[in-house]
Amino acid sequence: MCLKFLGASTALLLLAAPAFAQTETVTIWSWNVAASALKSTVEGFNKQNPDIKIVVEDLGNNQVFDKTLAACAAGGDGLPDIVTVENFEAELFWSRFPDCFANLTELGYTPEKQALFPDFKRTELEVDGVAYAVPWDSGPVAVFYRRDFYEKAGVDPATIKSWDDFIAAGKKVMAANPGTVMAQADFNGDSEWFRMIANEQGCGYFSTDGQNITINKPACVATLEKVKEMKDAGIITAAIWDEKIQANTAGKAASQMYGAWYEGTVRSGSPDLSGKWGVYLMPSLTADGPHAANLGGSSLAISSTSQRKEAAWKYIDYALTTNEGQVTMLKSFGLVPSLLSAIDDPFVKEKQPYWGGQAVWTDILATLPKIVPSRGTAFQSDADAIYKATQTKYFAGGYPDAKAALDDAAKQIETATGLPVAE
Repeated sequence: MCLKFLGASTALLLLAAPAFAQTETVTIWSWNVAASALKSTVEGFNKQNPDIKIVVEDLGNNQVFDKTLAACAAGGDGLPDIVTVENFEAELFWSRFPDCFANLTELGYTPEKQALFPDFKRTELEVDGVAYAVPWDSGPVAVFYRRDFYEKAGVDPATIKSWDDFIAAGKKVMAANPGTVMAQADFNGDSEWFRMIANEQGCGYFSTDGQNITINKPACVATLEKVKEMKDAGIITAAIWDEKIQANTAGKAASQMYGAWYEGTVRSGSPDLSGKWGVYLMPSLTADGPHAANLGGSSLAISSTSQRKEAAWKYIDYALTTNEGQVTMLKSFGLVPSLLSAIDDPFVKEKQPYWGGQAVWTDILATLPKIVPSRGTAFQSDADAIYKATQTKYFAGGYPDAKAALDDAAKQIETATGLPVAE
């Protein structure tokens, strides 16, 4: 009995040995599916780094932002080793609290590793040679569509190159499929369609360097005009997030345009529609447009107060600068890589049964190098709120035309931010 007991105890000690070998614990703040995706990389990371324990804390999106902002205001006190930062919020942190995060170029983020990512992602995360964060997931825009609805209408998505093509196709699709709408947009609470179409044309609320207001530039004006034209034509109807999902499931929407992370939403929300959905590139306002834009995405930054910067960098280096790390998160939770080399990964090249045998990830990731950089500012949320109010007023007939609407928006943003309107 004693020998058996001693044998069992020895076995237990041997099983526990790896835990004692872990000498450093790296803590990460993240949220929801992003947190789950990070957790999916830990096994692979620990095969190479058994002495580093990764703890991912799922705080929820708002909590991560609020707690990070408060901690940075307090000199970094209370921050974890690694923080998840949404790209549209990034500039707020870099401009207000530049000392809150480590310069990753000093930890191993070499020019060669920086070049692994598209310019549009790096533009948001690097300031005057300082790299505050490494790109993680992205949101290359695509149109998700019902193959059966388009086929019934005799519409080939490959022929939809412009938004005028989209309108013409929409009329055919809706006529052939009564009770369906070509697409949906959250006109009441979001600026998504304006931002996607404007980004495709290289226009945004602010200039690429973040120093001027550009919302009333010709490409942005043309964008707002086209969005209203589609709305007035009934091609796009208003719907919030949940309503879109319901419409997808009920077969009431022929298309949805979103960042590529929406792929998982369609697939998980409508599993019984496997084979009936496909993907095509977004239309363009101009004949020579890139048919590429971005909506959403995040990055990982290391707090300047971290006592485990080197260990934290090892994890980021594995999770974000290697195909193994980024594609693991794509496979597991649909987090779309920003890593340019991911397009060569065998999984990315696979034809996906749900999407009618289409290699959707190859098609989507091929747009990454074409996306026009758009630098945010610390006032991104202020500008967005002003735009949304302007959009609502314009749709209701409150401005004579789109130029007048966006001129007014530009003046309001100037007053709110102190930044000049670009000449």
